[in-house]
Amino acid sequence: MKLQKRGLPRKTVINGFILVVISMGLLSGLLYLMQPSMVFYPYRDLVETPAAWGLEYEEVYLTSSDGIRLHGWYLPREGVEEVVLFLHGNGGNISHRGASIEIFNQLGLNVFIIDYRGYGNSEGSPSEKGLYEDARTAWQYLIERRGFKSEQIILFGRSIGAAVATKLAVEVEPERVILESAFSRSRDMADRVMPIISRVAVMRYPFNSMARIKNINARLLVLHSPDDEIIPYRLGEKLFQAANEPKQFVKLKGDHNNGFMLSQPNYEQALARFINSKSNR
Repeated sequence: MKLQKRGLPRKTVINGFILVVISMGLLSGLLYLMQPSMVFYPYRDLVETPAAWGLEYEEVYLTSSDGIRLHGWYLPREGVEEVVLFLHGNGGNISHRGASIEIFNQLGLNVFIIDYRGYGNSEGSPSEKGLYEDARTAWQYLIERRGFKSEQIILFGRSIGAAVATKLAVEVEPERVILESAFSRSRDMADRVMPIISRVAVMRYPFNSMARIKNINARLLVLHSPDDEIIPYRLGEKLFQAANEPKQFVKLKGDHNNGFMLSQPNYEQALARFINSKSNR
């Protein structure tokens, strides 16, 4: 007499499948709700002003098209016709960017840096759409109220600010764009942090620079460190490879937050060469 192999009852299999689907859905929903605190790390208090760095500055308050009051600093250089629009990363606020601002000042440039909504003295709460609008508002300020021409504005974005700069560059078509410690898209970042769970997570903030970089025709400088412990070097390379010419890649050294300082003087020299290079447009 042969014994028949018996599998799990069909009802048990179906119930197990339903349980898995529900669990994955709940997990995905939880991750969706948690993403603001996972992506944005705003700091409200300004720890110092450019006066502490020995630099002149002007307080600037702007209102975005959706009614959010934004705060920033404009640091002038007398007789200089070019300005850096500085879009910072996802943590802290403008008062934590003194070392970078000093470098651009030493390069002989005006600097305009804003805090995104929810950061520093800017109103509101951060979101991907909101950051894009804030950058657009800053650009319009330089064009309409400061009188700069598009070719006189150097767009600089670091970390998540690089994603914001990429989006803005598609819209306003600047002549020069600098992306530092950039990532290709949020999905690629999620795959690094939680490779299995990320497959079912809905990206609340896609920050898909990969889909935009091919539409940028500006001169492009990308800088990244292989030692970056937050944004993988390969994601910066991936974004660079998808970009149009003319472009240049500079390898930094050191971690995510201090790489630009640990790469001196090569870092500043690379910026100077790029900024002073002749346009091919």
